[in-house]
Amino acid sequence: MNKRNYGMMTFVLFWTGFAVMCSLYVTIPLTPVFMREFGLSADDAAWTGSIFSIFFALGCLVYGPVSDRFGRKQVIVAGLVFLTVFTVLIGFADSLPAIILFRALQGAAAASFSPVALAYAGEMFPQEKRGTAIGFISTGFLLAGIGGQVIASFISEVWNWNAVFWLMSAVYLLTMWFNMLLLPKGDVKQKSGHMFSSFSRMGDVLHSRSLLIGYVVTITVLFTFVGMYSALGFVLTHSPYALSSGQILFVRSAGILGMVCSPIAGRLISKHGSLSVLRTGLIIAAAGLLLMSVSGGLTVLVVMSVVFVLGIAIAVPSLISLIGQLGGEMRGLAVSLYTFILFIGASLGPIFTAFFLKSDPFLVLSLVLFISVVLSFLISRKPSPVQAGKRLAKN
Repeated sequence: MNKRNYGMMTFVLFWTGFAVMCSLYVTIPLTPVFMREFGLSADDAAWTGSIFSIFFALGCLVYGPVSDRFGRKQVIVAGLVFLTVFTVLIGFADSLPAIILFRALQGAAAASFSPVALAYAGEMFPQEKRGTAIGFISTGFLLAGIGGQVIASFISEVWNWNAVFWLMSAVYLLTMWFNMLLLPKGDVKQKSGHMFSSFSRMGDVLHSRSLLIGYVVTITVLFTFVGMYSALGFVLTHSPYALSSGQILFVRSAGILGMVCSPIAGRLISKHGSLSVLRTGLIIAAAGLLLMSVSGGLTVLVVMSVVFVLGIAIAVPSLISLIGQLGGEMRGLAVSLYTFILFIGASLGPIFTAFFLKSDPFLVLSLVLFISVVLSFLISRKPSPVQAGKRLAKN
């Protein structure tokens, strides 16, 4: 493919991000199904989601260096092959230990897309199109947060929980072919040496003050996103709202209105810079959470949840773009560490929020984001990118 079709490449990456990340969220509505099917407690059934997040986060650290050695596209395609296989096997599992095992392997395979795709977009798209591509990939990630739950709920009700994974495996197989046929190959970054030698240069990345602050901000993004939806589900099921599961799903779906703004962030980044757009997104998201805390009616609560999601949808692609810029020659490792931290935050969000469910979870989460807003102003507007073997103490 000499002349690259950037529109097609963007769509393939967006779709793949959505499809892959749906696997993170499908067990949320299936938890009560597993409890009935296998006679489990809520804590035991929750492991079907937690184990995926753990192995996904760990996998994000590995695939950046692997793709440096074997190529970004090659790793994405291979990861989708394994994701297809492990997803099929989950559908045939007949016990909790088997589900947990295959969910762990599924998480490890799914992690091959996120850090590699972000590095791929940073390398394969020209500067003027890069922000838009990253924005669409981020939109796919965020839409999966709702789409995965909706899809799993619908399929399990029409057929059974096994069919959720069998149908998803078919989707992953088709997605693998899309990536293989429609994405051009990039250059292999590391043609010799030890595959994980980049980890020996972790100090170069972690010695960058601006990158460290960026990582602290990173952990709060999905931390508050997943935490907000966990808290929202609890609040809406209790007085004074007492909504049904169908009504709650409708409220969750309203967040899509905010998510579709994520691609716009690419143009904003090109015009105003990653850092300015990041700060704006964080402020909007924090304000949305704060207003959710003080709202006294359902309409305001729903509208402010959309405002919050809008802020997150703007912040995520700008943060990815910023981390890539700061990573410099260590972009692959920097982005891998970003995705690891991002999904650690996603795993901790519901646990942290559970402690404040009976007080004011939205207020607490808004304070977390306001701290990130303050920290973002400590990131230099023109930081020096990390160079391999050169630790930059003040950037």
